[in-house]
Amino acid sequence: MQISSRFTMAIHMFACIDVFKDMKMTSDFMAASIGTNPVIIRKLLQQLKAADLVEVLRGTGGVKVKRPFNEITFLDIYQAVECTPQEELFHFHEKPNQKCPVGRNIHHVLDSKLDKVQRAMEQELAKITLEDVKEEMEEWIRKENE
Repeated sequence: MQISSRFTMAIHMFACIDVFKDMKMTSDFMAASIGTNPVIIRKLLQQLKAADLVEVLRGTGGVKVKRPFNEITFLDIYQAVECTPQEELFHFHEKPNQKCPVGRNIHHVLDSKLDKVQRAMEQELAKITLEDVKEEMEEWIRKENE
């Protein structure tokens, strides 16, 4: 199982916004830090904006975070960039063979278990905030500068 890199890229973007708060934050700057194409960053910014986590400033440009870091959880970011509402973490193969006893019953056996795993992951994501990332990032940068 692997969550796409959109999730970690979005967290990286928030870290850039915080560390370089005295600069105008652009998609080009964040893309250079992440090592990706600015078009990908702009798409992520659209998703974060739709989730009301950031504001993308027109004209003068730049990105602003709309809520304090201690109020934005990893779950907020995950839901903004990884899935749409009601989307499941585990994607089931489309058409199990209904003539096979395993194919006919696999959903009965796995659905509730996989739902339980997804809920547990989401509960853990909800416990971690961007403030946690900010504090640890500041510590690592401070150590580098010693």
